[in-house]
Amino acid sequence: MITRLLGRMFSGRMFKPAKPRIIAVREHGISRDRIGNCALRTCDALQEAGYAAFVVGGAVRDLILGRDPKDFDVATDATPEEVRGIFRRSRIIGRRFKIVHVLCGRDMVEVTTFRGPAEEADAGHQVEDEHGRLLRDNVWGDQAQDAARRDFTINALFYDPAKEQVWDYHGGVADLKRKRLRMIGEPVQRYREDPVRMLRAVRFAASCSLEIDAATRKPIRELASLLANVPASRLFDEMLKLLLSGHAVECVKRLRKEGLHHGVLPLLDVILEQPLGERFVMLALKNTDDRIRADKTVSPAFLFAALTWHEVLAAWGKTKARGVPPVPALYEAMEKVIDRQTEQIAIPRRFTSDMKELWALQPRFEQRSGQRPFRLLEHPRFRAAYDFLLLRCESGETDAGLGDWWTRFQDADADARAGMLVTDGGDGKKRRKRRRRKSGGPAAPAAG
Repeated sequence: MITRLLGRMFSGRMFKPAKPRIIAVREHGISRDRIGNCALRTCDALQEAGYAAFVVGGAVRDLILGRDPKDFDVATDATPEEVRGIFRRSRIIGRRFKIVHVLCGRDMVEVTTFRGPAEEADAGHQVEDEHGRLLRDNVWGDQAQDAARRDFTINALFYDPAKEQVWDYHGGVADLKRKRLRMIGEPVQRYREDPVRMLRAVRFAASCSLEIDAATRKPIRELASLLANVPASRLFDEMLKLLLSGHAVECVKRLRKEGLHHGVLPLLDVILEQPLGERFVMLALKNTDDRIRADKTVSPAFLFAALTWHEVLAAWGKTKARGVPPVPALYEAMEKVIDRQTEQIAIPRRFTSDMKELWALQPRFEQRSGQRPFRLLEHPRFRAAYDFLLLRCESGETDAGLGDWWTRFQDADADARAGMLVTDGGDGKKRRKRRRRKSGGPAAPAAG
């Protein structure tokens, strides 16, 4: 047990320890049978071993809102080593802050030990940077401290499946009922500790249909520049959560409203000022939201390709204007846009490679003669590129007839496809060029 450590963990950073409001099931409405089986088994085993164990955070929030959580996390006063000793099928991960993955068949539950306040600087180790962002925040604590170090009241909720009780330290249940998103503690300090909390405020407000509390919202625009100090890889992770929340359209609107898009998607500032660009981006986001709500798969590469496509078009036009041939100009434009965007968020190479492939295939849809349409149909990225083309058509960027032709062509039989092929100027020029070479040479031998 870790209670012996708690006496030295209070610092000026933390808030006054609170006593929880313990809410019965008749008020919060979460019955034990709504908790995932693996989370139930994990909590039961920890409690039987003499430890506290609660389902925490987003799962409790979603259940109160009447939603089905994507996953269930558990918090406990047991150390990672003690948790590992209870569960045979478990593993400890992490270096700076250890957590335990408990496995139940194909399911997995993440178990964390209650966390406390950041340690005071010692032995030359810096706790925070010059902007106030926490660099060291991995200390065991008790449940009240764990609740206090969470960002928003709606995420500081603990559910005890044994007693079907919600432990609420900061009025999160009341805030959910009032449709209010409120920061725990002093907002300016909390945003300086972790600027990503500003993005999380936008995501939770949009996805849970909440209004950001006035005091919580007020510092956001002023402190938005702090996002520049956040590691690019962490910004990418947070943006991916935001864009795949099922409420991407509303999230992007709120990002712009709060002035946060400059730090993560600066290209949107230009794109959304263009009528075609804004329509294209919003259609892509709506399509993503619809697929997520229908439990269909979505591709992050496709989404980021859509978000930056009109910037690629603009860069492509400028490059061609310098006299660069179209295909090399397109590849130069793609590299330029990718390099600029990855300065803000570290889009992984596996995604940027797919993005460039989607972009590079778009000009090939214009080629509808000879064997080129058949070769494009066989391309492994054809379906994603075709969906991308349909977005371009729907937004008005390109002729809707092009998308209709490809829709019919891929479903047609061999004879129908042959009849659909277009005799374009490019093919005619090639044939004339071949005839000119043949006319200048020796005559062809007579047949037979």
